[in-house]
Amino acid sequence: MEHHQHRDAPVLNKSVPVRHPGRWVSAVIILAFVAIFLQSLFTNPNFRWDIVGTYILDVKVVQGVGWTLLLTVASMVLAIVLAILLAFMRQSDNPIFRWSSWVWVWFFRGTPVYTQLVFWGLIAVLYPKISAGVPFGPELFSLDTASVVNATVAAILGLGLNESAYLAEIFRAGLKSVDRGQQEAAEALGMAKGKIMWRIILPQAMRVIVPPTGNETIGMLKTTSLVLAVPFTLDLTFATNALANRTYLPVPLLIVAAIWYLVITSILMVGQHFIEAYYGKGVDNLAPAAVNPAAAKAAGAGADATRSMKTDFPEESAR
Repeated sequence: MEHHQHRDAPVLNKSVPVRHPGRWVSAVIILAFVAIFLQSLFTNPNFRWDIVGTYILDVKVVQGVGWTLLLTVASMVLAIVLAILLAFMRQSDNPIFRWSSWVWVWFFRGTPVYTQLVFWGLIAVLYPKISAGVPFGPELFSLDTASVVNATVAAILGLGLNESAYLAEIFRAGLKSVDRGQQEAAEALGMAKGKIMWRIILPQAMRVIVPPTGNETIGMLKTTSLVLAVPFTLDLTFATNALANRTYLPVPLLIVAAIWYLVITSILMVGQHFIEAYYGKGVDNLAPAAVNPAAAKAAGAGADATRSMKTDFPEESAR
């Protein structure tokens, strides 16, 4: 009888999962739109997928991809070098360094990149010769500006200098994210300022610097489509536009360019993920921090010694 009453007793704390009908309705709507979009892609003859397949590996298109990657890499290298220098100048005790860095960032962030590219394309008109000599005295040597600053150099300078202003602020934010006590502790140990920056500050700041720098790199990849302003006529966008003008089929050639941009962007995103995981070890829980076996063994030995002391001297443990 007692067992029967216990079995029939009501359950007072039975939990009921919360219903989320809105989520399911939203998911159904999204899937419906995706299905409609995919159907349109595969059934609409105006996309001309046959033309996309014909030109996706065209020689001019592949060469355009190569030039686009070259512009992206060269411009980002130039921008990163300048940005590191500008970030250090912005934090310098020298007011001339600080104001010079601020003016640089102000100018290159405040003017459109297209305008800057046009300027670098016309640099030979403004300065026909690059010369060096004694001020108000004889000229030592001179070079023809058009032969030095060609379309490729002008495109890299225009993109890199513009990007350096944005990266300088990203690097400055990353450096300021590291607690001041880290530098003070390193100075107390007698470390030189340069070593403190490269061994203590920058490794911690990279966790903040890497994500936006990765985004800026992807943005730079797409900004190369503006180098026609120089004019530079070998990049991917110009190559596909030239083919579109020749075949009178702009849509499939735009799809070709979009596919290549998506492929390169996806590769860059994968690389960014692994770099973020590397610098986020022990902080972002993306990957466990490396443990020194000798240090772990020493720590274990210390813990065993502490437990042994508490066993031998219980009164110390009580206190």
